Amino acid sequence: MEDKKIRIGITQGDINGVGYEVILKTFSDPTMLELCTPIIYGSPKVAAYHRKSLDLSTNFSIVSSASEASDGRLSVVNCTNDEVKVEFAKADAEAGKAALDALERAIEEYREGWIDVIVTAPINKHTIQSDEFHFPGHTEYIEQRLGEGAKALMILLKDDFRVALVTGHLPVNQIASAITKELIEEKLVIFHRALKEDFAIGAPRIAVLSLNPHAGDEGLLGTEEQEVIVPAIKEMSAKGVLCYGPYPADGFMGSGHFSHFDGILAMYHDQGLAPFKALAMDEGVNYTAGLPVVRTSPAHGTAYDIAGKGLASESSFRQAIYVAIDVFRNRQREKAARTNPLRKQYYEKRDDSDKLKLDSVEEDL
Repeated sequence: MEDKKIRIGITQGDINGVGYEVILKTFSDPTMLELCTPIIYGSPKVAAYHRKSLDLSTNFSIVSSASEASDGRLSVVNCTNDEVKVEFAKADAEAGKAALDALERAIEEYREGWIDVIVTAPINKHTIQSDEFHFPGHTEYIEQRLGEGAKALMILLKDDFRVALVTGHLPVNQIASAITKELIEEKLVIFHRALKEDFAIGAPRIAVLSLNPHAGDEGLLGTEEQEVIVPAIKEMSAKGVLCYGPYPADGFMGSGHFSHFDGILAMYHDQGLAPFKALAMDEGVNYTAGLPVVRTSPAHGTAYDIAGKGLASESSFRQAIYVAIDVFRNRQREKAARTNPLRKQYYEKRDDSDKLKLDSVEEDL
């Protein structure tokens, strides 16, 4: 199973940002081509323009579909017939359309089975908006297009440091009313399953952060902990999910207590992502859990401030490739284990002799 190279569909993202720079830098290392077969959904002309502007030597082949991609080569699928102009650091509607065209083609070819996973380069969330794309970001769009009714969970991770969010791209004044016991339980179920199946952790421990300062100080600074968060934790604990808290976010992160857990569930975007990016931005990965498709992206955005200057680090994007490969393989192993469960061995004493018995896991359960 692991001998087969995973075919990774890579969307170009915003062509005026650092997307192509981190992609081309990542695959300038020939060892990356030994790990996977990468296919960029974008524009060969734009890729060549970035390569020349940044004085990079990464070679690529032009193909009309991922079905034509060869192992050992970086391939580019042309997703638009328009002559798109690259203007580094500019928020441009044409660049937004090019990003969406690439994303839609990658989703189409994923459905057709030509790629195994999707890794997305950063988009400009404003310029990509259109009649076809009216979402806060990649996560929500991919949930609708490839979720098959499942709910997505955003996880930011670096190695064993994993932060998930109860609420995502919401205005701050809507956060408290959006957080319900049912929503926290939903996110804990997805997080728990992802830690077990996608990251191969047998009994994952999840820390749940509070919403209010000092975890509400027993109602003095808010009642959400007592009325919403604690009941959710108790109910999920009763169902076998090892979840603990709620912990005040500042002391929990500042003390390093997070290192004792396999995952951290934050109540809102900046509560989780601000400390994560302070500690792990350079090699952080955004992983969309809970969906049939494996999708990752670098933790950074378009980085217009350094676009076209050759200063962007490819570390986060490279890690996004690694995580996509690892999760895909873990899911394949999980699927194989469920299809061919281990048979339990035990001895039964009979007629003064030990006789080996084999019972299936299903019979035990």
